[in-house]
Amino acid sequence: MKDKADVSIIGCGWLGLPLAERLVQSGKIVKGSTTTPEKLELLEQKGIYPYLINLQEEQVEEVLSEFLHTDILVINIPPRLKSGMSHLYIDQLQSLRKAMLASAVSKVLFVSSTSVYLDLNRSVTEADTVFTEEQNPQNAMLQAEKLFLKRDEWMTTIVRFGGLVGGSRQAGRFLAGKKQVPNGDAPVNLIHQEDCLSILEQIMQQQKWGRVYNACADGHPTRKDFYTRATLAMGGILPEFDEMQETRFKLISSQELKHDLAYTFLYPDPMMFFS
Repeated sequence: MKDKADVSIIGCGWLGLPLAERLVQSGKIVKGSTTTPEKLELLEQKGIYPYLINLQEEQVEEVLSEFLHTDILVINIPPRLKSGMSHLYIDQLQSLRKAMLASAVSKVLFVSSTSVYLDLNRSVTEADTVFTEEQNPQNAMLQAEKLFLKRDEWMTTIVRFGGLVGGSRQAGRFLAGKKQVPNGDAPVNLIHQEDCLSILEQIMQQQKWGRVYNACADGHPTRKDFYTRATLAMGGILPEFDEMQETRFKLISSQELKHDLAYTFLYPDPMMFFS
């Protein structure tokens, strides 16, 4: 078995790969997983111990056991909730949790989403999942979080990111050319890739375990203003918004994270993501 890692990251994609790179550069022993065989060489080139792990398939027990020979496990598996695959997402995480029970993992950093909250038409804090529990208890992200919270085997910190922007995720592509786009006057809850990476690093460095944090940029421009600017920045066809619909929204507050980590956002204003 390979040496015990400082951090293992399951899901080395848009967020996991640059996070792994940063940790390697800071001197950490890092294991990273991918579902793409062709990506193994890339991980190795970046100093990351590569693992081919697909939780949708029958996983070789030895491979998963070796990958989980680590102190910190970062769980960063895109849920694809809009494609109606939430049950597969939960099944994957249940398989992972089962393997973790016989592992050395003592700390878990779970990448979650602000989709755990309902549209309450007001500012929303970490405690507001109580309304989701009451009205939508089958919310997939909330169910996923529960799999890893309040365990005797490890301490878990949950980070609920807003909409992910930056790097290869060009926000202008999301709505370019679309018509009758709803909720144009709703505030957006977004976060830049650089802030995502810095926040995850700070949690590990400051040993902030057993917490739940919202993580969104300070600014909340309207959906119409942001996506118009984003589309212009990439030279796309402007979206057209439906002005007649009732606005439903949630305004995600990151005050708990900013206070507890003494964190200042690198990109506090989403309207400046493109400059």
